[in-house]
Amino acid sequence: QVQLVESGGGLVQAGGSLRLSCAASGSILEINVMRWFRQASGNQRELVASISSGGSTVYADSVKGRFTISRDNAKNTVYLQMNSLKPEDATVYYCNAGGVTLRTISGRRDYWGQGTQVTVSS
Repeated sequence: QVQLVESGGGLVQAGGSLRLSCAASGSILEINVMRWFRQASGNQRELVASISSGGSTVYADSVKGRFTISRDNAKNTVYLQMNSLKPEDATVYYCNAGGVTLRTISGRRDYWGQGTQVTVSS
């Protein structure tokens, strides 16, 4: 029904930057909110940033001032610009599309991407 494809992860030195992208495809009418989570091994999944369809944003305290979330509603794509990366930012990042309304099925659903690895060397 809906597929989220993430890209942009990789290896970067501490202090460097990466830009993650997540494109949603399928019979999508509307996506209410798009989010980025991250999850280190053995830890709970942590909300990094979210953005509503209207552009309102929320950030985790740990990334405020360094990360910027944005979205292109026409492309159903969300981005996460990560600057001044630290070793503690290294983990798998997951894209989430929340409150998705489909053209073919009533109701709203959430969908997850497969995750993209971010590695930060010190």
